[in-house]
Amino acid sequence: MNDVTALSERIDALEVRATFQEDTIEVLNQTITAQWHQIDVLTRQLAELKERLREAESNLPGPANEPPPHY
Repeated sequence: MNDVTALSERIDALEVRATFQEDTIEVLNQTITAQWHQIDVLTRQLAELKERLREAESNLPGPANEPPPHY
């Protein structure tokens, strides 16, 4: 009977560990999903800023590498 009790305790311990691991995996999955969403938002913002910079640079008068007038 002692072997059965020990085996039952081991199974219970494994079930508890599996439950905690499932919870941890779910939390990690939610974290990764939130991070990918944030990365997507930031990527779109960066692309928009690059486009705005290109537009601003194209509207500048004269060449961009012109030396200052005192040279």
